[in-house]
Amino acid sequence: MRKLILFSVLIFLIIGFFPQKVTSNEQSYQVIPDEAIRLRILANSDDEKDQEMKHAVRDAVNEEVTKWVEEMDDIDEARQLISSRIDDIDRIVKDTVEESIDYTVAYRKDVEFPTKLYDNYLYPAGEYEAILITLGEAEGSNWWCVVFPPLCFLDFSFGTTVEAAENEEEDQNQDQETADQEEEEQEEEDVEYTFFFLKWFN
Repeated sequence: MRKLILFSVLIFLIIGFFPQKVTSNEQSYQVIPDEAIRLRILANSDDEKDQEMKHAVRDAVNEEVTKWVEEMDDIDEARQLISSRIDDIDRIVKDTVEESIDYTVAYRKDVEFPTKLYDNYLYPAGEYEAILITLGEAEGSNWWCVVFPPLCFLDFSFGTTVEAAENEEEDQNQDQETADQEEEEQEEEDVEYTFFFLKWFN
């Protein structure tokens, strides 16, 4: 009877020594619709004052443009409206920035955007249709959103660059390799421990 109990305990120990690995599903990414119009604002610099000015322009322009397109569902209609009212956007920027700051306002289909990760969504780099506002030297951090379809409640500028995401993934892979190595070492110790039980049982 004693041997049967010890044998049962030994079986449970052996089963428990085999690690179980759980693999998670890869993140799914979704891109902004092809039929979209963006708004991008480049600050004069990363100086606090210049960034505050960028945010002031953002709020003023976004508030007005959102009203124009909020009831629209046709991209051609939105294009026609925005292109016809680019002078209105220019006046909004003029009324918002300081007189000493030069600026430009343009509506183009070849505005360059870097690749960004925002939450679980991937936005590839490329040239996109957008309202581009440059303030001063335009050397500061940018802000951008999608004005059509209206997505300016999402601040894509706070997304992560792909390079940063790749570095984070590399760190996670290194951590996983370290964990796997520790598991292998633990398995070797467990095997030796099991052999001890077998030897003692015999």
